[in-house]
Amino acid sequence: MRKPAYRIETERTTLRCWQPTDAPTLSAAMEASLAHLREWMPWTAGEPKSLDERIAFLRGARAAFDKDEDYIYGIFNRDENAVIGGSGLHKRDEGNCLEIGYWIHVAYINRGLATEIAAALTKAAFAIHGVDWVEIRCDPNNIRSASVPRKLGYTHEATLRRRRTTPQGKAEGTMIWSLFADEFPDSPAAQARIEAFDALGRGMKMTG
Repeated sequence: MRKPAYRIETERTTLRCWQPTDAPTLSAAMEASLAHLREWMPWTAGEPKSLDERIAFLRGARAAFDKDEDYIYGIFNRDENAVIGGSGLHKRDEGNCLEIGYWIHVAYINRGLATEIAAALTKAAFAIHGVDWVEIRCDPNNIRSASVPRKLGYTHEATLRRRRTTPQGKAEGTMIWSLFADEFPDSPAAQARIEAFDALGRGMKMTG
């Protein structure tokens, strides 16, 4: 398999590796959504970024993608003229696992898009990367975020106490959800209808 997928198309969205040229569009999306995201996302402490800082970040994200270190995707509408959010498949130190993260533009919440994206990346993680399991972690108080792995057939393994610091500087817990390779075929995530493409734009056969 020619992993990773540089582009993944879902029913309503396009996920693809960020490019430095996406900086202005991403900055506009971040500016519009920052107040919404600050409640849940610790990385918003580094926002807002200047345009040059944004370009540097996206160059780093692309470099990590190319080197198979981390796979950060931009979420776009199908025409790719609007940023809907961001997501990714992130390597972790423990085992053959990838973790899915996601955020959605404030103008696009409550439409089931996070579930659609997480399902697509779950399928990509198993079918393309051949992982043993996939994890999703979220704030226990973030009801919208926690509903995503639940809908996709993930199991709530544990809620770890005081494992992360909120954007407000408070120590909070982290919910850990997991889905294993032998569980995936019977999960709702397996029903995701996606098309994946490699770095040359060649279609990738989705198995598993």
